[in-house]
Amino acid sequence: MENELTVARFIEVRRKLGCTQVEFAKLLGVSNTTADLERGKTKLSGRVVAELLKQFKINPLWLFGNSEQQYLETSNMSVIPKMITVDSSGNENMVLVNAKAAAGYPQNIQDVSWYKQLPAFDFPIPEFRNATYRGFQVEGDSMLPNLKPGEWVLAKAIEHIDDVSPNKIYVVVLEDAVLVKKIERLPKSNNITLISLNESYPPYGIKPFQIQELWQVNSKITFGVDATTEKGLLRQLQESMEDLKRQLGK
Repeated sequence: MENELTVARFIEVRRKLGCTQVEFAKLLGVSNTTADLERGKTKLSGRVVAELLKQFKINPLWLFGNSEQQYLETSNMSVIPKMITVDSSGNENMVLVNAKAAAGYPQNIQDVSWYKQLPAFDFPIPEFRNATYRGFQVEGDSMLPNLKPGEWVLAKAIEHIDDVSPNKIYVVVLEDAVLVKKIERLPKSNNITLISLNESYPPYGIKPFQIQELWQVNSKITFGVDATTEKGLLRQLQESMEDLKRQLGK
């Protein structure tokens, strides 16, 4: 039988992560479910303890009741940038990640040599000072009408997942993808919902630990700006309707 405190702390970790017993078993490489572990029928193996440490920074001494420090790193839920670049003057550069580069971004998130291939520049505008910014190219139409495919968003680094706002758009760097979405966190829930502005894309849920980095979008670079106003569009529509009426009248 496993120690009651160890079992309780194991359950606490799973619930904080918002995982079911089946989901947690899959993450830890346990067959089917963690139910037997949570009933104390099966002892925690060294492999499970190692996975808890590797994936979630859980202190093994805390798990077995020999320490009150749960995490070996206090930044357990930290989503700060894993890498920044600076210019010759020591100022932070704004790195640009295009749609093609985004495919490899999660896997190379701490690779210095990989970052060197990305364009980077210093943006001498006051609004982009005193914070870390990164540019990401929008891929797909899931954020229409606010963001069009091919546009660029300039986003500020977020330090902690608790800092998210439901009224902002974020670049969410997962373990295998870079997404531009709204974020919703339900009260008393660790689950996170990613929401598209284009309603043809359904929302879907993720777990907090799946997020590697989080960037809050605060501006965008758009292309093809013209002088057509809303009134101009309305006038074009009215002219089209009049033309259609004339055609039908003939």
